[in-house]
Parts: sequence; structure tokens; C-alpha cells
Amino acid sequence: MYASTIKPRRFKRFAKLSLCISIVALLSGCMVGPDYERPTLFVPAEWNGAKTKDAIRPAELAFWWKNLRDPQLDSLIERAIANNRSVAMAQARLRQARAALDQEAGTLAPTIGTSTAATRTKTADALTADGENISTLYKSGFDASWELDLFGGKRRSVEAARYGLDASEEELRNTMLVLIGDVAANYVQVRATQAKISLASRTAKSQRQSASLTRAKLEAGSGTTADVARAEALAATTEADLPTQEISKATAVNRLGVLLGLPPASLSTELARSRPIPRPQFPMPVGIPAEILLSRPDVRMAERQLAQSTAKIGVADAARYPAISLTGNIASSALHISDLAKSSTIGWAIGPTVTVPLFRGGQLKAALEVAKAARDESFATYEASVLTAMEDVENAIVSLSQQRRRSAKLAVAVDAYRRANNASTAQYQSGVLNYLDLLDGQRQLYSAEASLIDSQLAVTTAYISLNKALGGGWTGAVVAKRASKATMENGRTRD
Repeated sequence: MYASTIKPRRFKRFAKLSLCISIVALLSGCMVGPDYERPTLFVPAEWNGAKTKDAIRPAELAFWWKNLRDPQLDSLIERAIANNRSVAMAQARLRQARAALDQEAGTLAPTIGTSTAATRTKTADALTADGENISTLYKSGFDASWELDLFGGKRRSVEAARYGLDASEEELRNTMLVLIGDVAANYVQVRATQAKISLASRTAKSQRQSASLTRAKLEAGSGTTADVARAEALAATTEADLPTQEISKATAVNRLGVLLGLPPASLSTELARSRPIPRPQFPMPVGIPAEILLSRPDVRMAERQLAQSTAKIGVADAARYPAISLTGNIASSALHISDLAKSSTIGWAIGPTVTVPLFRGGQLKAALEVAKAARDESFATYEASVLTAMEDVENAIVSLSQQRRRSAKLAVAVDAYRRANNASTAQYQSGVLNYLDLLDGQRQLYSAEASLIDSQLAVTTAYISLNKALGGGWTGAVVAKRASKATMENGRTRD
């Protein structure tokens, strides 16, 4: 209907405008700022502490905690992944990053809006009887705008948002890695304190029996008051270790409850029954240092943040150049709302808008320098994360190796002390050995058995630390779930 009324001259103007728009669109393919390339960092060819062929095999990081062969630990870890609050916070940040990417991507498309208005006007009119004239004007129309990404600033913003999303995914994986390690470490701490409580209780009971025997000898005239006092003192000293171990146990159990998103003491009943300290299977492959760049979520996160800061240089650089926007609108006006679609007055406007930053007091140049400095900081952070990761692995390898050696020697010592204590007890009962030597043997046996439990805990803890250092953690899908309805109703958030 309206196309036939366009005059040839006006049509030529449209053709020229369309040609200009096409040229600008073609030119908008350029992007200022550096293109990101993953930096090449020097890493050693092998770990210093791992020299065997078994050790340099690729690390088996998927569900590494199952190598401890403890179903209850497996259950605790799965529940922690599902309910931990730190994981929930990381999931929320991941959803924010995804929404930010969608938001930035939306800036590349034109914006279209509509508006409708009604204006009632009262004016004085000397010709009317009452001296007043009232009219209503109805307007309805559409408007559109599109800022051409001539120098790639918007595309760099989308690129930065995409890298930010990648970094958020790695942050979530790193949160899960730390969580799994913390659950495993506190669980084996619970089992170790239970073992030490059992040891102290068993030893104290034996020492109380020795004290009773010594008192009986005193009453029979073959013992001394000093021997009775020493025997009772030794038993009391051993019993004094029990409150300390109970504190350690309660602390670990409470921490596990919080890690699972529960009130602190929620797992007390579940973990009340003693079980052995989980022990890993060996040998354990650790791979080569270069694999750290791909396996550690914190290293991958630092690398993605470096990519993001590199893209932001392009955003800051593009702000220094002219911006071109295409705007247009069409509007219809009528005195009656029913006339908007048939007997209204139609007006339209279309044209480009060019914005050129002429003088900003050096702000744009300074913003570009800020972006470059932030990129340099991110690069240094990435390098530091790689070095820290390699340090963690080297320390964990040495710790695991040496703790295994120490545990093996302590096991030999405990066996020898146990045999010596049995012999000393028999000799004391037959009157060959004095009581001081018997007490000394009992103290040595108790100390060695406690040290053996500590070393078994240290071996498993070093195994956990090594898997964390290598980047072992949750290998399933990264799910950024929303808070449950119950959590939102009982908590503090509502949509």
C-alpha cells in the first residue's frame, strides 16, 4: 500500500543508505585487540620424587577415593557433592556467568520496541460556549536500533564472557576437588581417632590390671608403695589421652556434617561405630608434570582468566574508535483509537548515528592501559598457579613415599615392643624383672602403637593430598542447579 507512494528520488536515497549499511557491515568484520593464544610454559619432563616406570604412567584421577575401598566414604562424598554450600555458591556463580554470556551476546542483535500513548489536551477556545476545547490524541509505533560492531568491541565482550564462563566451570570443579579431599581427610581423621581411643582404652585397662596386681603384691608383702603409685600414675596418664582424642573425633565429625550441608553433629550416630583407617592400593601412577596444565582445575581456571583479560583489551581498545548506530521508527497518530489501523497519520524516520570520541581527557587510553596491566597480572597468576601446582605434587610425592617408609618401620617396632612387653610381664610375675622395667616397656609399647596409628593416618592423608595436587576430583558433568524449593522457602532467597 505504502510502497507504491515512494518517489524515485526517495528510492535512490534508500538504495544509497542500504549500500552504506552493507559496506559498514562488511567493515565490521575487523576486531581490534590481541587474539588469545595459550602460553607455552616450561615444565620438567618428570617429577623429581617419582623415578619408577609405574609412577610416570598417567595418573588415575577419576573417582580416586574409591581406591580406599570404603563404601561409607563413597556415600559421604556423593552426599557432599549434592548438598555442600560452597558447591552451591560455585554453581550460582556459574549460572551468573552463563547469563552474563547470554546478555553480552544479545548486544550484537538489533533492539526493537513498541510504544502506545494517549494524550488528553485541554485548550481555551473563545468560540466555544464554555470557553474550553478538549481533545485526545492516540499514538502507536515501533522503534528499532542497531549499533554496528565496527571494530569488534562487542564481539570481544562476548569472547570475554565466554572465557569467564569457562573459568566459572573450572572454579566449580576446583570447589568439588577441594570438597572431596576435605571429606576424605576428615573421614580418615575420624577413623584414626577412633583407633587411638580404642588403643588408649585397651592400654589403660591393661595398666589398671597391672596396678591391681602390684597392689596385691604389696598386700602380700612382696611389693612396694612406690610401684603401686607408679602403676596408677601410668594408667591415669594413658586415660588422660582419651579426652584429647574425643575432642579430635568430635571436631572431625562436626566438620564432616558441615561439609555435607548438615548441622555439625548430624553424623555422630552414623559414624559412631569404629572402622579401620582406609588404606590406598599401591603403586600409584602420577604421570608427568605437563599433565598438571590439563588436570588441575585451578590451573585451568587461571588460564581461562588470562584469556578473559586478553579479550578485555580488545573491548577497551574498541572504545577509542567511532561507533555507528542505525536507528529508525514508525509511528501512527489518530484522534480515535479505532482509527490507528485505518485512518491514522503515519510518520517514520531512519538514519545512522555516528559517535566519535574526540576528547576524553586521556580516559580511554588509560582504560586500555588498565586492561593490558590486568592481562599481565593474569599471566603472572597463571604462572604462579602452575608453579604452586608442581610444588604441591612434589611435596605430596615425597610425603607419601617417606610416610610409607616410616609406617613400615613403626610396624616392625610395634611388633618388637609387643614381644618385649609379653616377655617382661612374664618375667615380672616370676620375680625376675623389677617393676620399673615393666612400666618402661608398657610406655614404649603404647607410644609405638600410637605412632603407628598416626603414621597410617599420615600415609592415607598423603595419598589424599597427592590426588588433590594432581587435580583428581569430581569427573562427572558440571551441573549448575538452582536452589531447591525447600531451601529457598526455609532460607533467605525467593524469586
